[in-house]
Amino acid sequence: MTMAADRDEAGERAAKQSPLIDTELEHLPPELRWREWMNRVEAVIFAASEPVTREVLARVVGRDCNLDLIVDDIRQELRGRPYDLVRVAGGYQHRTRPAFADAIRAASGQAAGKAGRPLSQTEALVLMTIAYFQPITRAELSSFFAREISRDLIGVLRGQDFIASGPRSPTPGAPYTYVTTRTFLSHFGLDTLRDLPDFEALEDAGLLSRDKLLAGEIPLSIATGDDAENAEE
Repeated sequence: MTMAADRDEAGERAAKQSPLIDTELEHLPPELRWREWMNRVEAVIFAASEPVTREVLARVVGRDCNLDLIVDDIRQELRGRPYDLVRVAGGYQHRTRPAFADAIRAASGQAAGKAGRPLSQTEALVLMTIAYFQPITRAELSSFFAREISRDLIGVLRGQDFIASGPRSPTPGAPYTYVTTRTFLSHFGLDTLRDLPDFEALEDAGLLSRDKLLAGEIPLSIATGDDAENAEE
């Protein structure tokens, strides 16, 4: 048996021997059991630095616990508080309410209405195109915009963790494609890419088209990268 196998077997034995958290809480009456599940879920989310998935939350509650109802009850209790529990980037996260964004920035010394370096219009256009047409190569982006999309521009979006390398394209040379990240979803308050406005519906409604996209006529919230509506706690 190899040393790695020995370590794996030892780890499995330790996991079996370690006392696990009691998730079922059968010794508690239903009301107290539900309250304990609520407290655990909120504590895990509160302590996390990024959105917490349902799979993670399921580790601290019982088999018969309905996480959706737990979250609904937590959100109900947070009504009137300066922060809420939101579904974003495939998980749950505490976020301050929009009305308190300027107060948070003022306390941290930031100018009101500013949330770090906003995206330029060109950067926002390229990011929006990647979001809708991913995976997409830099050459395809350049062809789409009928002008060269520089490596530096791509570097800005990567530097803010809005995009990452996707699978290699089947085109000659097998260039890397680009896709959006969980940070992109979190920054723009999206749970999944399905929450993006439906592009075809926008075109059918006359609100957006390829020509408008190239002309820079896109929603302000996407163009500016302003995160005022979802300032993180």
